Amino acid sequence: MRATLDLGAAPSLGSLYAKGLGAGVKGWLPGRKSPQLVLPDVEHRVTALRPERDSLVAYQRLMGDTVREELPSVLVHGLAFPVAMSVMVRDDFPLPLLGMVHLSNAVEHLRPISPDATLDVSAHAENLREHRVGTQLDIVSEVREEGELIWRGTSTYLARGVWLGQKQASGAAVREPFVAPTRTGSWGLDAGTGRAYAAVMGDYNPIHLSALSAKALGMKRAIAHGMYLAGRALAGAAPHGAGYTWSVEFATPVFLPSSVDVAFTDSGNGTEFSGWGARSGKPHFTGVVTAL
Repeated sequence: MRATLDLGAAPSLGSLYAKGLGAGVKGWLPGRKSPQLVLPDVEHRVTALRPERDSLVAYQRLMGDTVREELPSVLVHGLAFPVAMSVMVRDDFPLPLLGMVHLSNAVEHLRPISPDATLDVSAHAENLREHRVGTQLDIVSEVREEGELIWRGTSTYLARGVWLGQKQASGAAVREPFVAPTRTGSWGLDAGTGRAYAAVMGDYNPIHLSALSAKALGMKRAIAHGMYLAGRALAGAAPHGAGYTWSVEFATPVFLPSSVDVAFTDSGNGTEFSGWGARSGKPHFTGVVTAL
């Protein structure tokens, strides 16, 4: 039975980043091998969380989403994210936040969620496993209204150079060559894209804010937030007035400023979407949305 820690209120993302990055700088060495890579068997929880209508309107404007009386799925992710982050910065969490790579998301948005809903959010870590360049795991967040599960999201992260067992042989991953589909649109993302997302979602991760703050953490420039890219895609693909599932996988970062070509394709059961560099042709993300 997983223990439950009631946080009382959603923690500040700023304080969580400060704690996580500070712990990484002090205590983590790349390439370490440790027998202590065990996930904490605990669920963090916040109850009676209320969305803010001003944030909903600002989100809809940022993403070009339709103005409607239901919460977009990435906005729900943003409400749950501080609870999920609080798990990742625990003293007994075995992987370093510094350098953690966001690989993918898989979400069940089980029914429309009203902006006036009172929500309970929980999050836990699970499925610690090997990856060719380190260790990956899932952070699972659940959102309930009056006890009913209405949203469940699984975010997969990678800690490079941290090994569950013996270090794996180096080498590039074997992937199918990327062939860009027929372009149906293009996004022009300016240097302030990360700051605009942060202002709406409260997620002031330094790697997304400016070239200066990103370079301090080893990036050559600021990169677009993965959830910003997902939100832009879902604004054009997610159904209205119904539940749906969606998933996204991230391939290469979108450095800011940048131009991203995108494609939306009817797959029969849903809508597939993808984005790639307008100049480089490199794939940035792929995903699919399916109505329930």
